[in-house]
Amino acid sequence: MSPSEDAYTAMMYDLDKRQDLIRRSVCDRLAEQEPVRSPDHIVATYFAHSRANSLKDVGEAISYHMTTAEHNPPPGTLLAECTGEVLGVDAFDSHSRVGIVQVGFPTKMMRYEDGKVYTTDVLHLTAGEGVFGLVDHADIQLVNLDFPDDVLATFPGPAYGPEGIRRAANWPDGAPMFGTILKPTSGITPKEVGDLVRGVAGNALFGFAKEDENLVPGATFCPLAERAAEAAAAIREQADKRGGSGPEGSPGRGLFFAPHITAPPSLMLDYLAAVLDAGLNSVMFSDQFVGGALRMVREATMHLPSPPAIYAHNGGISVKTRQIWREVLDLLVRLDGADFRQTAPVSTKASLLRPYGQEWLNCEAALTRPLGQIKPVMISRAGGLDQGNIILNLRDAKERGFGDGVLFLAGSAINSVKDGSGKASAELGSQAMMEALEAYETGAVTGEDTQSHVGELYAYALTEGKTALEAALTQRYPSIS
Repeated sequence: MSPSEDAYTAMMYDLDKRQDLIRRSVCDRLAEQEPVRSPDHIVATYFAHSRANSLKDVGEAISYHMTTAEHNPPPGTLLAECTGEVLGVDAFDSHSRVGIVQVGFPTKMMRYEDGKVYTTDVLHLTAGEGVFGLVDHADIQLVNLDFPDDVLATFPGPAYGPEGIRRAANWPDGAPMFGTILKPTSGITPKEVGDLVRGVAGNALFGFAKEDENLVPGATFCPLAERAAEAAAAIREQADKRGGSGPEGSPGRGLFFAPHITAPPSLMLDYLAAVLDAGLNSVMFSDQFVGGALRMVREATMHLPSPPAIYAHNGGISVKTRQIWREVLDLLVRLDGADFRQTAPVSTKASLLRPYGQEWLNCEAALTRPLGQIKPVMISRAGGLDQGNIILNLRDAKERGFGDGVLFLAGSAINSVKDGSGKASAELGSQAMMEALEAYETGAVTGEDTQSHVGELYAYALTEGKTALEAALTQRYPSIS
């Protein structure tokens, strides 16, 4: 039997609109209150909708199932020290079935012998089956985690932060740092990887480049060790094209290149070693698919004079964010040691990728706000970044005070722009990006009006004879011409 029209209507319910309503309501309520903090607890804040019980009951159920499974333990005992507490309830409805509940998870139960706390434990306790698996919980979402200062001090955080990345790359103050992604993303040989890297390394526009997650490290047609060696050789060959000052021997702009090493944990450190043995300075992997690997890589390399920068690829994150807010996951990635993390670009059209709206703002705040001794993460604006919106992103970064803390990462906008013969030309795509950058730096196109921006930029390209920019805009925004 086919579903009824009512069933189809229910299936087509816009979950994003519902999520936006929840997010705005939760964020507004939390902003009106004093933050719930405890020196003895990691405080987990949840949005909850209970089928039959009160929000306090929800909090007590979480505490019971996810700490000691004891009610009312004897005061002063170890059992009591390890039992969670309901620290706050804020009902949205008169029956106290929908709203916010805050549960304290004792740090006592999470500390290891050396005093460290790990995000893997934090997440499997605050987001375990005793939270999400209970049938009574019609909806429950982990919306925030708050750590005591002494717990924060146990995390390594990024090795570099934006300032350290730019210093290591000898990047000029105030100059935007661009990055790109190798394309084709798979089905290529080590020599072809070397050729692709050679094209990037010879262009001083780029301070970062990475492989795509589609190019797995164990691919038989493109073994990691071989392609890393080819990439390293290509970077060395192109060093003289990166703006060194000549006779004085002052170095030019450096390049972070990140091979992809997502793999089973038993293999990841071997792949990491292959990258380092080749002399490369960065790695990329999808942390959401290999739990704990980010901190493993960070701590395995933190003793090195120049540890590899880590691009924490967020592949897989969107399958979790209906129940664990993305900014919570991004915060944990920052604590574990990511140097780069993708958010999304400002665009003239509907966002291609999540996050967007308030979620986007919250994620960038989680990655950059002051957080004790933990350095900020260099935000990677990627996923549809191109010549038609780069000015909007440069403007936004400046207005929001990010300064030099953003990596502008363009993949197909660089590598898929076609020349007059119809062949994709990374050189043409790069030139188009530089022409858009020139329009911004000279003030010829300001980006003040998002809706008319691409049209203004296209008119500038025609008037000023910026043929590369004209080609890129025509191809990426076909209606403009």
